[in-house]
This record gives sequence, C-alpha cells and structure tokens, in this order.
Amino acid sequence: MKRLLLAAAFTAAFAAPALADTPQHLIDSSTLALEDMMGGAQGSQAQAFLRKARAVLICPNVFRAGFIFGGEGGGCVMSARTPDGSWSNPAIYSMGSGSFGLQAGIQSAEVMMIIMTNGGLNALLNSQFKIGADAGVTFATFGAGVSGAMSTAIDADIIGFTKAQGLYGGVSLSGSVISNNAVAEQQYYGQQLDGRQIVIDGQGNNPGANPLRMTLARYAAPAGPAPQPMAPQMAPQQQMQPMQQSAPIQQAPLQQP
Repeated sequence: MKRLLLAAAFTAAFAAPALADTPQHLIDSSTLALEDMMGGAQGSQAQAFLRKARAVLICPNVFRAGFIFGGEGGGCVMSARTPDGSWSNPAIYSMGSGSFGLQAGIQSAEVMMIIMTNGGLNALLNSQFKIGADAGVTFATFGAGVSGAMSTAIDADIIGFTKAQGLYGGVSLSGSVISNNAVAEQQYYGQQLDGRQIVIDGQGNNPGANPLRMTLARYAAPAGPAPQPMAPQMAPQQQMQPMQQSAPIQQAPLQQP
C-alpha cells in the first residue's frame, strides 16, 4: 500500500510538466503565462521591475503534488536583454525539488523570476542554482500566499512572482533547483548549446521564439511621457470668421422747409 501511495505521488508530481512535450510548446506556454501574470494583480509591479531587468526566467506550469512525500517540477525558459535593448532567444531550463513531511495536496503555479543583476544571471548560468542556498544571491518573492517586502525586492538579485491555483495555501520556491536543459536546447536549435551561449553570446536562432521576445519587449519598454492634453478643436462651421467691416451708413441731407 505504501509503495502505491509513493508511486502515485511522484507520478502526479511530474505528470503535468511532461505535457510540455516539445520545446516550442514550452515557449508558447511561457508567452501565455507572461501575458497572464502581467495582467494580474502583481502585473504593474512586475512590469516596473522588468523595465530594469537583466533577464527573465518564466516557468508556465510548475506542478506540485504530494502525500507524505512531495515533489514539484516544470519546464522554464530564460531570455536576457541584449546590448541593443531587445531580448535574446530563450534558453531552456527545468525546475525541480523534493520534500518530506505531513502534506497532502496538489497545485499548479505560474512562476516568473525577474533577474535584476549580473550576479543573479551568472548564478543561473554557471551551474545548477538552488533558490535560497546561494548566500551571494538575494531572492524576493511576490504572489498569492507569499509575503514579499518591497524594500527587500528593490535590492534583490532575483525577484520571483507567482500565481498559483490548488490546495496548497501559498507558493514556496525555496529549495527549488533550476538547471539547464541541454537536450531540449539541442532539439530546438539544431546544435549543442548551453544557456550562456544562447542568451549572452547570441548563438542559436528559432523564429518560433519571436512572439515571446516581442511580448517581453512590449512589457519592458520604458514608460513614455504622459500625453499632453490637446486643445479642443471647433468644427469648421463653428470656427470664428474674421469680422467684416460694414459699409458706412449714408445719411440723406436734411431738407429745408
């Protein structure tokens, strides 16, 4: 019986991420998740940070399930800002973690990590990155069920935004491991590349990623100045015509009686 419960828990935990069976499906899902999160309650805050971001990591469907043992996982994509201000083709990552405790439930979450500094970006590019384990990288999280202080987020290397649905009350990203998925990248770009080569060196190109890059560019565009109010314009028939000088009044001379 115990084996059946454990098998069911781990099967459920990793069944949903497997639905993103192709890299293109993952990238398309990430584009939709970006639109969804930017339109949510935290959207204005996320957009303000994205305008100043060095890179962004989007995980459209982090699935978590557990009974006694628990696990979570999902695919992610990363895009970095290029020197000309556009956004790079995405590198492909995976997120996973495990836990043990008295827990039961199921949850699906959209996760977006806005990477504000080169230190935060290098931590993700150099090796497997475990959230909360790197003392040199500060991390702040916003989202339903998660308390995040704006003062902490301002100085954070990575800022996480989450949107979750399910039986778990909140979303805890602490302890999650993020690692590069070289197999998926080779499938998508037709050559063996790593995350740094894709998002920093600009190697690899796939037109299927253009909608994601364009959506990032739209939300990360600097806020423009407020439009100046325009003076009301009158209809042609209402426009004032120049005054015409009237002809002098001719007076008849008085007749003598």
